[in-house]
Amino acid sequence: MHSSAVFLIEFGAIILGLGLLGRLAGRLQFSPIPLYLLAGLAFGEGGLLPLGASEEFVAIGAEIGVILLLLMLGLEYTASDLVSNLKTQYPAGLVDMALNALPGAALALLMGWGPVAAVVLAGVTWISSSGVIAKVLGDLGRLGNRETPVILSILVLEDLAMAVYLPIITALLAGVGLATGSVTLAIALGVAGLVLFVAVRYGRVISRVVSSEDPEKLLLVVLGLTLLVAGIAQQLQVSAAVGAFLVGIALSGEVAEGTHNLLAPLRDLFAAVFFVFFGLHTDPQSIPPVILPALALAVVTALTKIATGYWAARRAGISPKGRWRAGGTLVARGEFSIVIAGLAVTAGIEPDLGPLATAYVLILVVLGPLTARYTEPIALSLTRRRAASADVRPVHAPTPAAETLEPVQESTPER
Repeated sequence: MHSSAVFLIEFGAIILGLGLLGRLAGRLQFSPIPLYLLAGLAFGEGGLLPLGASEEFVAIGAEIGVILLLLMLGLEYTASDLVSNLKTQYPAGLVDMALNALPGAALALLMGWGPVAAVVLAGVTWISSSGVIAKVLGDLGRLGNRETPVILSILVLEDLAMAVYLPIITALLAGVGLATGSVTLAIALGVAGLVLFVAVRYGRVISRVVSSEDPEKLLLVVLGLTLLVAGIAQQLQVSAAVGAFLVGIALSGEVAEGTHNLLAPLRDLFAAVFFVFFGLHTDPQSIPPVILPALALAVVTALTKIATGYWAARRAGISPKGRWRAGGTLVARGEFSIVIAGLAVTAGIEPDLGPLATAYVLILVVLGPLTARYTEPIALSLTRRRAASADVRPVHAPTPAAETLEPVQESTPER
């Protein structure tokens, strides 16, 4: 059979399969990411039906998927929002990094993988999934809750941290020296700072230049600009994903809204291809040996994320209910964890790192929506049981009217 025909059959089967898996996930009301990863495992090396003709195209599509994921994330925020978040929420970002990056680094060192793998796995366990969390907040109707800005601030700080982290990890994986790595980091910080400055000062001008009432022209200009900046960023040894994220930040107002509506279907398509691509490069037989470390790491970092959200929400003056909701919502890992692990897999630093990251993300991308929904009621139920078992009451009990005052406050929706 002609190679182009084989390519069309393979790629068409992939897209059709992803569509059916997405519909199944929608009916089951959870993220389709684990199903996409499983599909990649099925079609990759050692899977049920390895691909041949379409693998190179899938690799290119996967790279575009990462770029579009980060562009769409950048469109959610304005440059002024980012600057404000940096000023007010940076302590929460530091706590987030300390509690969630250290377990990954510690596990890599305990397994004898070396310092470079430790830095990689620290990033895998540190960064929450903005895409999954945004969908969960919408599905649960919590976008207007008082704790939601705290959650979004932590996600933004993580995304900004990636502008520094990704160039560092790229330099480490490439095996460059300290001097070259320092230059790479300086370039990354300089580019990120320059783009943020331009976005704050001239964001409206850029949006007016890009803006168009014709959806076709707007789509072509924004997509072309994003790919161009991403390519230039990668040429300067800065992550293409970070370049796309900064383009999204620079666009604002009606342009950002229009771009979001136009690119959302493309993002969903290529993001699904990205998760499949990662699965393609993971041998299913390599997952069982690392499933126990992945499960242990998932449990530990789920608890540390809950602690992070609780602490950050308490610092912002949110009630206990909102604190537990914030913590449970942050548990999901996804696209960034796979991006980081994918860099390590491509560099070939540790054969077991890719399978462990795949198993880890599979566990937490399924567990994340569940913790977002049930952390608050479970935590409050345990608190009541502990209070009841202690059975310690004051001598002068409060009047019934006073006892009902606090529940009335708690039942008021946090909007």
